[in-house]
Amino acid sequence: MEIIIGILEEGLIYAVIALGIYITYKILDFPDLSVDGTFPLGGAVSAAFLSAGMNPFIALILSFFIGALAGAFTGIIHVKLKIRDLLSGIITMTGLYSINLRIAGKANVPLFSKVTIFSDISSPVVPDILKPFMTALIIFLIVLVSKFLLDAYLRTRSGFLLRAVGDNEVLVTSLARDKGTVKIIGLSIANGFAALAGSIYCQQKQVFDVNMGTGTMVIGLASVIIGTKLFRHAGIVKATTAVIIGSIIYKACVSLAIACGMAASDLKLVTALLFLIILVLSMDRKKKRNVQKGTEAGSHA
Repeated sequence: MEIIIGILEEGLIYAVIALGIYITYKILDFPDLSVDGTFPLGGAVSAAFLSAGMNPFIALILSFFIGALAGAFTGIIHVKLKIRDLLSGIITMTGLYSINLRIAGKANVPLFSKVTIFSDISSPVVPDILKPFMTALIIFLIVLVSKFLLDAYLRTRSGFLLRAVGDNEVLVTSLARDKGTVKIIGLSIANGFAALAGSIYCQQKQVFDVNMGTGTMVIGLASVIIGTKLFRHAGIVKATTAVIIGSIIYKACVSLAIACGMAASDLKLVTALLFLIILVLSMDRKKKRNVQKGTEAGSHA
C-alpha cells in the first residue's frame, strides 16, 4: 500500500510538470530545458516564503507566477534575441541555478518545522482511515484545478492562437497576431506549472535541494509521450488527462524497476533507460505508419 501511495504522490506532482511540457512539446514543438531550472525555482520560492512564515498556499501561487516570469525570459531570449530554442532553455536553466541559491539562501533548506499545505493531515478532524491518503488527495486536487484551468485557457482566443502557433505560424500572422508573443505566453504558462510542481514537491518532502530539478524535463516528457500515445485513439480522453495518467504510469514503471532489485542510487539510470525505450517504441510506430503510407501511395500510383 505504501508503494502505491508513493507512486500516486510523486506521479501526481510530476503530472503538473507534464501539463506544462505538454504545452511546449506537443503544442509549441519547443524543446524547453528551462523546466530543469524552474522546478527547483518553485521549491526555492516556497522554502524562502515558508521560512518567513507565509501561508503555504500563497507560496504555491507565487511560485507559479515567478516560474512564469522565468519562462517568459526563455521566450524573450528566443523570440527577441533570435537565439535557438534549445539554447534559450539552457541559458535560463543555467542562470536559474544561481538565482535559486540566492532565493533559498543555501543549497539545502530543511522545512520540517514549517507549516506546509500538508500540515493538517494529522488533524483529529481527519478520519484515521483517510490519513494515509490525504497527501495524495491534496496533490490530486491541485492537479485537478491545474488541469481544468489549462483546459479552460486552451478554449479561449489566446489558447486557440497558442495551438495555432504550433500547427501553422503563418495562420497566426495572417490573423494580425504576433506569433512571438504567443510563444512567450505559452512558455510562461509551461514554466509556471513546473515551478508550481517544484513548490508542491518541496512542501511534500519538507526540504529544498538546489539539485532537485535534475532530469525533470526527461520525466515530464516521458509522461507526455506515454499518455498521448496510450490514449491517441481514445477521443473521449482529453490530452491533459492523458498526460496526467501517463505521469502516474511512468512513476509506476520506475518504482517497479527499483522493486525488482535496482538500487535507489540507480534511479536516474532507470529514468534514462525507460525514456530511451519509450522514444524507440514511439519512433518505430511512426516508421511503420510512414511505410504503410508509402505503400498505399505506390499502389494508388
